[in-house]
Amino acid sequence: MATISHTTTAIERRPVRKDVLALWLGIAFSAVFTGVIWLTGDALKVFPHLPQQGPAWYFWKLPAPSLPAEITAWGFYALHQVASWGTIWYAQTHVKKYTTGLHRINIIALGMNAFFILLHFVQTHIWYDGLAQNVSVFSSQGSVIVLLVWVLLMENNRRGLIVGKKLPFSQRVIQFARKYHGYFFSWAIIYTFWYHPMENTSGHLVGFFYMFLLMLQSSLFFTRIHINRYWTFTQEVLVLVHGTMVALYQGHGLWPMFLFGFAGIFLITQMHGLDLRPWMKWGFLALFIAGVVAVYASRGWSHLWEVAAIPLIDYPAVIVLALILGLIVRVTGWQRAKSVATS
Repeated sequence: MATISHTTTAIERRPVRKDVLALWLGIAFSAVFTGVIWLTGDALKVFPHLPQQGPAWYFWKLPAPSLPAEITAWGFYALHQVASWGTIWYAQTHVKKYTTGLHRINIIALGMNAFFILLHFVQTHIWYDGLAQNVSVFSSQGSVIVLLVWVLLMENNRRGLIVGKKLPFSQRVIQFARKYHGYFFSWAIIYTFWYHPMENTSGHLVGFFYMFLLMLQSSLFFTRIHINRYWTFTQEVLVLVHGTMVALYQGHGLWPMFLFGFAGIFLITQMHGLDLRPWMKWGFLALFIAGVVAVYASRGWSHLWEVAAIPLIDYPAVIVLALILGLIVRVTGWQRAKSVATS
């Protein structure tokens, strides 16, 4: 009994890891602020919009450009971007080591992102327009697609790419991708974040919540939670929810392509990095097949190509990305410094 009591007391006194606490507080902040966007979104109905003009048209922008809106959207975006890159540079040149606590630069990054989230909220309610007034919607979507493809490349060594099998990419390319991924990810996240006004449609709400989580992840560099496989997987798989909900809202009937496409990437790649038992993997495959049969039996088997569309884009894109990064490594003669860790 004394041994059991001593063990219980030790467990009760075990301190909560600061990086884990920061993660949960960040998730709570993300959820609460998403709720604020939802509650206040109806106030944005005073801003006029042009009629929807097809899949390439972004509806949530002013009918005509507004100089104050463009200055604030692009100006605040630039400040946010430079500040984010600055924290990454500082961490890679001064911190270098992973910890279960928080470095001071983590606290600065968390505060910086929270400030710009609040600033974007204010900017939306005063001037409305984001970056969408000046650039194509495909630039925002494309940046996130490349981010997800970059993750597939980086994780090749750990979980493989095709059913646990690794592709023979150059280790210098993998190291380069890991070393500099933070700069590209930061751009993709912050660019997409400032692209949209803080509307309260279902797609916007899920999208902003997703962006908040990605900013949270980018603020926790060089902490152990930053490389926790279950946390990083959660961020990867959320694109399935976001993509499907946006497609449902747009009403073009393409939601199965996003649902089954990203579910297919989960089956082919992502689940093999989670230490799942074989029966669990077979169970997920059975659910996938059952879902496909249920949807396409009524939708029509001629649409079955949708299931393969996203994997057929993403996996060749991994190879293309590896070739591009390989060219950069070769041209620059880049070598990984052994004394510098990656974030």
